[in-house]
Amino acid sequence: MQLKHIALAIMALPVCAQAASEATSPLLQKLEALEQQIKALQQSNAQIPLLQQQVQNLQQQLGVTADAVPAPVNAGTPPADAADEPETLKQTVNSLKIKVDTLSEAAQTGPIAGLSVTGFVDPMFLYNRNSNSASFHFLNKNGAYNYYDSNLGDVYLDIKKTFGVGPEAPSVELVIQPDRGSGASFSSESGGLTNSIFNQANVNLPLSSTDTLQLGLLPSLAGYEPNPTSQTQTLTHNLLFDFSEPASYLGMNYKLFTNNYQTLWQFMLANEQLKSAGAVVSGQNGRSSSNSTPTLAARVDYQYTTSLDLGFSANIGRQTLFTPSSCSGGYGYQCNLSSPFGRYAYAEADLTYTWADIQYNAQVDYGQQAHAAWNGGMAQWYGFSLLGSKKWHTDWLGKVGTVLRFDYLNNSRNGGGGSGILYGLSGNTASINPTSGWGVDQQCLNASSNNGMDCKGTNRGDIALDLLFYPTDKMTVKVEYRHDFASNAVFQRNDGSLSRNNDIFATQFIYSF
Repeated sequence: MQLKHIALAIMALPVCAQAASEATSPLLQKLEALEQQIKALQQSNAQIPLLQQQVQNLQQQLGVTADAVPAPVNAGTPPADAADEPETLKQTVNSLKIKVDTLSEAAQTGPIAGLSVTGFVDPMFLYNRNSNSASFHFLNKNGAYNYYDSNLGDVYLDIKKTFGVGPEAPSVELVIQPDRGSGASFSSESGGLTNSIFNQANVNLPLSSTDTLQLGLLPSLAGYEPNPTSQTQTLTHNLLFDFSEPASYLGMNYKLFTNNYQTLWQFMLANEQLKSAGAVVSGQNGRSSSNSTPTLAARVDYQYTTSLDLGFSANIGRQTLFTPSSCSGGYGYQCNLSSPFGRYAYAEADLTYTWADIQYNAQVDYGQQAHAAWNGGMAQWYGFSLLGSKKWHTDWLGKVGTVLRFDYLNNSRNGGGGSGILYGLSGNTASINPTSGWGVDQQCLNASSNNGMDCKGTNRGDIALDLLFYPTDKMTVKVEYRHDFASNAVFQRNDGSLSRNNDIFATQFIYSF
């Protein structure tokens, strides 16, 4: 019941005692109703200021009513319950005020103060031509990282707790993504997979209004494409995101705004990517080697205009080489290296241009890792990604979007390979990644007398076309056709043969909260 109704009821009290008695009883009922409303709204912090105002107005009106009611004329002594009701009303109002103040204090300093939980679910249906399969995908764990499902079809929870108010309040953030993303292949210090459900877990410590120190499990600084599916323009990620860019890091990151918040600098010191500790690799005679060299990473974003953001990032460090389990006397694909680690360097530049319902993205990158190629030499890779999207409104379908993306990644030098481009087992051959289309030239390898030491690696590209629909503000439906192609026959078909290309068709339902 709104307070203006209570006020009208009080103002309409007659001057006689009997009428006053009859009017105050409904007022008690209204106060009891208000108390029930407060109990129902205890979980809604947004209602606390309104309740405080209502209680203050009620107190004022109660004071006016008590003063305005005159003593009855020739009516004798009023009944005891009628005389006690004004005092009862005051006690009720005071009790309500205490409850509202308690709720307000809990909202600001209690356990739920500053707590937010956001996220999404995104089940999808996918058809894969090479595997001749079509099915729903959702929380179905896959040990290998595949471009078409390893970061899709998941539950994503972003839990953030802020301690205080204002730009200098510290906070803790946890991002949970079971069986997907970097957590699906996060490695322990011994190189084994830990299958962590966390994609991010860090504390943010503002040092001032312009700089912040972050510590914990942090996402990569590279590229234009974010990790959450709800923020991407396409259903699948681009090739650079999946195989070229560094993944998550465990360490610390320093963020600094300059030039009146127009420029953002970031400097990171961390373990090598996807390592929860410095990697320890077992060697001969029970000896082990440890990677004690940290990774240094940096990024700068310059807001050139309100529509154009320019970014540049770089990484340098030392990372663990991929070594088949069959190796016993060395490291690397050929088992002929004395060290299990190689120097690593990576750099990229990207831009994002947004104007109304139009968005353009572009990225170029280059990476290298010593001794990480198929033949034991320097692994080198470079590529680019271009994306354009447009949204518009229709009478029949409401808001609709279209996206076109083209990617290319060259990985041919020294037989291919590198930090994020790992080959897996295909039958008895540890030379290709059959599901994602990477590896050495199989025809060259089969004809080689030195296990393909002179063979080239594979270059990859893809083109993706997406349709996006927005039934509600929280709902997004993506439909994508993607064609992937390679310079060598490295995609495996369901009959065991190899192909130079693959096609997927997928649709994804995203509900954000």
